[in-house]
Amino acid sequence: MKIGLYFGTFNPIHVGHLVIANYMAEYTDLDQVWLVVTPQNPLKKKSSLLADYHRLALVQAAIQDNDKLRASDVEFKLAQPNYTSTTLAHLKEKYPQHTFSMIMGEDNLRTLHKWYNHEHLMENYTFYVYPRVLTIQEEEEVVEMGSLSENEFMKHPSIIMCEDAPVMKVSASFIRQAIKDGKDVRYLLTEPVHKYLDEMNFYK
Repeated sequence: MKIGLYFGTFNPIHVGHLVIANYMAEYTDLDQVWLVVTPQNPLKKKSSLLADYHRLALVQAAIQDNDKLRASDVEFKLAQPNYTSTTLAHLKEKYPQHTFSMIMGEDNLRTLHKWYNHEHLMENYTFYVYPRVLTIQEEEEVVEMGSLSENEFMKHPSIIMCEDAPVMKVSASFIRQAIKDGKDVRYLLTEPVHKYLDEMNFYK
C-alpha cells in the first residue's frame, strides 16, 4: 500500500487536520494516511502539551470510523531527539510491503532545507504538499529560520503540490485558548474529541 505520513503534535486534533488527512486519502493515489503523533521532547517541557498517550487517544477517537486513516505512535518508541529520516527508515524496515510518503504544509516546504538529511528524504520519498495560510506569528518564524524560495523546492520531482486541498485557518493553539476562555469549540472538533476533552477537563 501507499501510505502518507502526516506528522503533528495534534494538541488537540481538530477538523482542519482531518480535512487535510481525508483529502489526501480520497483525492490522491495514497491508499491510507497515518497520523503520526509527535512525542513530547523531554528537553522541552510544555505545560500546554497533553501527555503523549492522551493525544494519541484523541487522534484514535477522531478517526475511529474511517478505514483510510490510522493513528500511529511509532515515534513514541524511538530514541529522542528523533528525526523524520530516522522514523522513515524505521517504518521502511518494519513494513517493507508499504511505500511511504510525506504529507506537509507549504510552510514546512519552505524550510525543508533546514531539516536533518533533507537531501536524502527528497531523493527517496514523495512529498504531498498542501497550501497553508500562515498566521502573522508563523510568518515571522519562517522568516527567522530563513527560507528558500518556494519555487526551488516546488519544482523538485519528489514534490506533489495539492493546490485544491481545502485549507481551514484554524489552529490547535486557538482552540486551546478558546477552551481556556470558556468558548464553545464543538464545531472545531469531532464529537468524540470534544467529549474527551470536556470529560478530562483539558486546557481549562
